[in-house]
Amino acid sequence: MTSTKVPIDISKALESHKSDSYLMVGNSNNADIYYATRFFASDEFAYFYTKDGAETILVSDMEKGRAEIESRVSDIRTLQGCDYRSKVKERKDPALAYCDCLAEILQKEGARRVAVPRNFPYHVAQTLKEEGFSIEAIKSPFAQLRSRKDPSEIAIIKKVQDACNKAMKAAAEMVRKSEDVEGVLNYHGFALTSEMIRKEIDITLLEHGCEAESTIVAGGTGSANPHWEGTGPLRANEPIVIDIFPRSKRERYYADMTRTVLKGEPSEKLADMYEAVLAAQKAGTEMVKPGVKCSDIHNTVCDVFKERGYDTIREGSNVGFIHSTGHGVGLEIHELPFVGNSDVELEEGNVITIEPGLYYPDVGGIRLEDLVLVTSDGFENLTEMEKKFVY
Repeated sequence: MTSTKVPIDISKALESHKSDSYLMVGNSNNADIYYATRFFASDEFAYFYTKDGAETILVSDMEKGRAEIESRVSDIRTLQGCDYRSKVKERKDPALAYCDCLAEILQKEGARRVAVPRNFPYHVAQTLKEEGFSIEAIKSPFAQLRSRKDPSEIAIIKKVQDACNKAMKAAAEMVRKSEDVEGVLNYHGFALTSEMIRKEIDITLLEHGCEAESTIVAGGTGSANPHWEGTGPLRANEPIVIDIFPRSKRERYYADMTRTVLKGEPSEKLADMYEAVLAAQKAGTEMVKPGVKCSDIHNTVCDVFKERGYDTIREGSNVGFIHSTGHGVGLEIHELPFVGNSDVELEEGNVITIEPGLYYPDVGGIRLEDLVLVTSDGFENLTEMEKKFVY
């Protein structure tokens, strides 16, 4: 993503906790740090936000030039600028010397009461406390900001979902081209396995600048476990749940999609389950617009299942529909807003999944998942892939 200098405002969070500064330490695998800085670095660096809106990052000397080009934060300081080497000699401990650098910057900014995220490094917090700072771990002030995507973020997510769509089509095509050989799907002379389909998904995503971990290709009764990745040969006449949640290698944003496919003839039970999931997803998706409560969408989905005779999590069941209806997607695969038993209202710019499913251990699982953008007056479904059960 091209960095911007548009300011971030988390001053209200600092004010509510009577804090002088907000401090994060980590690398760009931390979604909040990447969101705040737009700087991609695998090595640890620090981000400071003061109550007057000033932002600073502390990086290694080697990263200074790149940070000046890429980061949205203009005030870039280096460890050597904080006399890090001398501090290491004095402390005889690089970790303590690093904390001294953080303390020096905080002192120069007049910050004594420091808010930090709840996953802040314990050792750093303890050392700063010993140096006279008050440290309070608070709820992320960035989570709500991140939930509302701007046009540039939406464009990236659409691009990633397009790659996801291509990967899903490639996976479904492998199932379509397979043959039933004594109950096992056979693809080009070999038993078709979950691993083979995952490999094809990975290759397709890499060709489009994306990557994925823990992709689900779960066949048979094992698909009744919603997050089982799946392994081994896939069988005819059994459901195959394929859940792909890729991330852009460059811009770090996720997309998400699930389809359930079957080669052969589904049982009457599986066919009915699929139709119920399809109807529940349609009902939930059509409710999406600003101001609608997430809990209302979730309850509508549960109502559809109950009307069709299926168990739901709302009644405490551990079979049937056993998870929430969806979740936000962005720099994390699961982020705000969560579409479940929550009275949070959808806002324009939210990107959410609608992914009802049914799971019965003696039959298998069915899940359908689309990625949906909340627009000013409704929604835009970002998911192109058709919903076809039997191939």
